[in-house]
Amino acid sequence: MRSAWLTLVAAALAYAAAPSFRGCENKVKDSLHGVPQGWVQQAPAPQDQLIQLKIALAQPSAHELEKHIVEASDPAHERYGQFLSKEEAHELMAPEQGSVDIVREWLATHGLGEEHLYNSAAGDMVTIRVPVAVAESMLDTKFHVYTHAASGDSAIRTTAYSLPELLHDHVSFVQPTTMYARFKPMRSTMHFAGGVKATLAAGSVKSAAGQDVDASCNDEITLSCLQQLYNFGDYKPSTNTTLAVTGYLEEYANNADFQQFLGDDSANFTTTLVNGGKNDQDPSAAGGEANLDVQYAFGVAQPLAGTFYSTAGTPPFTPDKNEPTNGNEPYIDWLDFVLNQTSLPSVISTSYGDDEQTVPVDYAQRVCQGFQTLGSRGVSVTFSSGDSGVGDGSSDPSSTTCIANNGTNAIKFLPAFPASCPYVTTVGATQNVPEVAASFSGGGFSNIFARPSYQDDAVSAFLTGLGDTYAGLYNASGRAYPDVSAQGVNFDIVLGGSHTGVSGTSCSSPAFAGVVALVNDARVAAGKATLGFLNPLLYGAGAGAFNDITSGNNPGCGTEGFSAGTGWDPVTGLGTPDFDKLKTVALDN
Repeated sequence: MRSAWLTLVAAALAYAAAPSFRGCENKVKDSLHGVPQGWVQQAPAPQDQLIQLKIALAQPSAHELEKHIVEASDPAHERYGQFLSKEEAHELMAPEQGSVDIVREWLATHGLGEEHLYNSAAGDMVTIRVPVAVAESMLDTKFHVYTHAASGDSAIRTTAYSLPELLHDHVSFVQPTTMYARFKPMRSTMHFAGGVKATLAAGSVKSAAGQDVDASCNDEITLSCLQQLYNFGDYKPSTNTTLAVTGYLEEYANNADFQQFLGDDSANFTTTLVNGGKNDQDPSAAGGEANLDVQYAFGVAQPLAGTFYSTAGTPPFTPDKNEPTNGNEPYIDWLDFVLNQTSLPSVISTSYGDDEQTVPVDYAQRVCQGFQTLGSRGVSVTFSSGDSGVGDGSSDPSSTTCIANNGTNAIKFLPAFPASCPYVTTVGATQNVPEVAASFSGGGFSNIFARPSYQDDAVSAFLTGLGDTYAGLYNASGRAYPDVSAQGVNFDIVLGGSHTGVSGTSCSSPAFAGVVALVNDARVAAGKATLGFLNPLLYGAGAGAFNDITSGNNPGCGTEGFSAGTGWDPVTGLGTPDFDKLKTVALDN
């Protein structure tokens, strides 16, 4: 295999340009102002190191996808709830044949034939595995090994790449090249390790909605606490509605822990392996993130069937093996897989992300479009909002970690991605009873995506009250998040056979997703479609179905961050769900 790739290197470096590319100059396709903060350039990448690259082809019908989801998610539109099939979605995702042909011709000039290409189900993405030397020739760049100082993670990246000018209208991006995102779990802390649990208070306290809730829920959150807080304890699902959570970075969900958590030896969930993913059931391999997600998403929605998607990939890279490096851009692989399925879950929760500015704009837009496509097929997509408040989680005025990577080195709030995508429902965190904002709850305004119309009234009201506070630190016209919130502190989970506590918006997203699955079940039982993309309903008729959280803030970037208040805010969104009210709204629309 090694000699075959070295032969390819020689062929690629000595190719004669195909007629279409003769005299065609290279033009920069993407570039950074410098090495992103926190990353350090090391040695040049080994020339024979294999790397995996994804070439995204232009999608001329993407605007039709957007039109469809706007109509299908608007309760006032006649097409509300009319979702696309897999085939219909693929047709709108597909590139023009001319784009396919010119990209194949370009790849052939570098010694890459059909046997070297993997095409996505819709044909809009081509994946190649090539030695660094070939990639450098193709992209007119130099790759280096970069190390992330805080985590020790390494990656092969560049700060700029070029393509023949002829390709620019046909290729949206080639990644990971200029992408420095690490896509980490949105989990802030773990404690109670070794099975040592907190001393639980007795008696009851009042929730924000005035309901009696066990006082112990101020010490740790359990399924019973969520049932009491969010008013779904008496609901009994009656359909085959399903839900799912995603797992990355070799986070494995342990079934024995799941059964112990629920106290039910017959409890189970389905594991679907994506792109070579695994789900090691050795107790020592159980992942805190994965266990948290399945135990609370599927626990809230029990007995609805749950699926755990395990997508391959590990964050570190050791540049001494002749095998493909981990691209650490798992969303494209996962989206390609799931969008090629005929039947999909009614709701999918993900608790991973990173700073938006570490993600190239074109990549972020394509991934967000993938979530948009899921919504157009009837899937509600939820994401954790992040655990760093408005940036780095620090209110210390001397904090200098929130630096814009646009060349100005200005202090800026740092929004998270995919939390900032306007086609997902982003979930922030609360704590205590009655609920207040958790200080780590991620929230803010996108620098990539414009504010969607469904948010205009709610966000404009917040901005009017904010006035000039933090002017220049955030993009007031950007997509605002979170959309909603749920408890996110001291969740009791089972990990490796022992109880431990977990905090973070990683807790909030699966908990909220479980509630949405129950609402979808009620709609299906009534002969209606699942909700699909949630936000237009939530910001409209559904706004009154949430417990408004009016206390707390989310510090970061040397500030106290935004403050929770009456109505929507970029700490807790619209608030936490009242299942009974949300079900009523969903059935009335």
